[in-house]
Amino acid sequence: MLFGCEEISSNENTQISGTIPVEVIDVIDGDTIKVNYKGNVETIRYLLIDTPEMYHQTLGKQPYGDEAKSRNKQLLNSGDVSIEFDVGDRVDDYNRMLAYIYVDGVSVQETLLEEGLARVAYVFPPNTKYIDAFEQAAELAKYKKIGVWETTGYVTDRGFDTAVLNNQNVDSEKNGKCLIKGNINRQGKKIYHIPSGKYYEETKPEDWFCTEGEAMKAGFKKSGE
Repeated sequence: MLFGCEEISSNENTQISGTIPVEVIDVIDGDTIKVNYKGNVETIRYLLIDTPEMYHQTLGKQPYGDEAKSRNKQLLNSGDVSIEFDVGDRVDDYNRMLAYIYVDGVSVQETLLEEGLARVAYVFPPNTKYIDAFEQAAELAKYKKIGVWETTGYVTDRGFDTAVLNNQNVDSEKNGKCLIKGNINRQGKKIYHIPSGKYYEETKPEDWFCTEGEAMKAGFKKSGE
């Protein structure tokens, strides 16, 4: 959808029907950028979407965080960037501007959703102008099982659950070392522990496995079962 450019009114509660051209200064991650807005450097948080974390204090870097940031940057470098405000709050609790982002009139948010690099989130009325279109884009990616939708359970209402990926029978190697611990307890039972498991850190392994499949093939059962 194409929009005509329109200057912002000094009244921050005035509804804006057009878009405002901006210059991108930096791409922080998949849903946050810095721009030159009316001569000032402002941080913008994308409305209605959430991408996996890159620098979270407790969550760290989540799967697909790099891909979301890289794709976001690629899109923003491909044409003229403009933003659009909704009718509600324009600034969040972290003093970031809230907006829809476009490159040559094409929604960046919708593109990220369609490609499975974001989820619909932080839906706070009345800033819901494009919620229907965004949810349809997310449903398409979910149907295709691409990106963040590739692993069932990774996308949740609260964010992205990295532990779900740790539970998959995928290669668990890191820096050349297999991470799944195989332990034989005092009763002679073979138990394996994954990195996100409750007793992982305190477990002294008798063996190491790169996948859960390998552990089960060797006669080990998952801790907690």
